[in-house]
Amino acid sequence: MADVGFSLRVATREDAEFLVDMLVAAVNWDSARKMVSRGEVLADRRTAHYVEGWPKADDLGLVAVDSGGQSVGAVWLRLFDSGDPGYGFVAADIPELSIGVVPSWRGKGVGRALLTAMARRATESGFSRICLSVERANRAHGLYVDEGFTTVESGPDSDTMVKVLSQP
Repeated sequence: MADVGFSLRVATREDAEFLVDMLVAAVNWDSARKMVSRGEVLADRRTAHYVEGWPKADDLGLVAVDSGGQSVGAVWLRLFDSGDPGYGFVAADIPELSIGVVPSWRGKGVGRALLTAMARRATESGFSRICLSVERANRAHGLYVDEGFTTVESGPDSDTMVKVLSQP
């Protein structure tokens, strides 16, 4: 993918802080809202559990890096259980996807490349579905629909979506 100015690599333990940055970016997708600080994201169990202890045994992650090796986006999957569900929790055997892209890199294909590559990795790892939660006003909602996610539950402002993965 060098022709578009970025490439993808597997996320490692050393990427933990960048995943936190991307989680904060994802939480703060709407610039019209009051920004939620990194400290607030990590202090709130509902958001912190997306990154705590990265990587756990079943976690999968990818990082997009620019031509200079700077991280510009990340996607990761994590399993949750009904006692500590994520916002997009569907079932304990369906990993929930989190994704974030550095604001200056949005709209340049990074998110789509991360989603496509993660779906492939999830399939290779034996998962048949992945899920996520997204606010309907977030422009990423349309990307998820384009990438084959369908709504399985709707709240007042957000949707829980699932993508059925094609098996090899």
